[in-house]
Amino acid sequence: MGADQESLWVAQARQGNQEAFAKLVEAYQVPVYNLAYRMLGSTAEAEDATQETFLRVYTRFDTYDPTRKLSSWILSIASHHCVDRLRRRRESTVSMEEIMAWRWVPDERPRPEERVVTREKSREMRRILDALPAQYRLVIVLRYWYDMSYEEIADVTESTVSAVKSRLHRARQVVASMLETEDGSDIRGDAAGESAERRLSPSAVSHSF
Repeated sequence: MGADQESLWVAQARQGNQEAFAKLVEAYQVPVYNLAYRMLGSTAEAEDATQETFLRVYTRFDTYDPTRKLSSWILSIASHHCVDRLRRRRESTVSMEEIMAWRWVPDERPRPEERVVTREKSREMRRILDALPAQYRLVIVLRYWYDMSYEEIADVTESTVSAVKSRLHRARQVVASMLETEDGSDIRGDAAGESAERRLSPSAVSHSF
């Protein structure tokens, strides 16, 4: 989808064109769903959050600034909704669901031992995300699963670059502390943050969830 085509759909959708809005939903429903699933950890909640996100997009189109990236605006709405959902939770029980059908699937089926390793890595990432406060979870997901720059994360979270860097630093320290407890290691300071970043690197999480 080119920028011109997207701009046309946005202009038409803002005028009430249902078909144009459906095209935008089709273009962004997977990124929104993925974000919701990684934030909420439940397919049912992710589906509900995705529907609610696009309902809010539709009803708030008059507030959209065309100079802003549409993807950032939509993911910002999704992010705020997911954070609100997490804050309303009274219990933090999240199901450990199987890897989603929309994720990358290799051409050849993995051997049993490879499936076990992949499943364990997926569960480890899920445990890490579930244990993080909502705002930390959000910046971790945007940084390491969406590979966003600090500037892009600031746009999505409606924050500043310095605030994003600070939040990511604190989030990595929390992750490092969790990994230290699980591994029984004694890594501290900057080394702990670097260890956590390696575990959260794109290559480490690319096949998780």
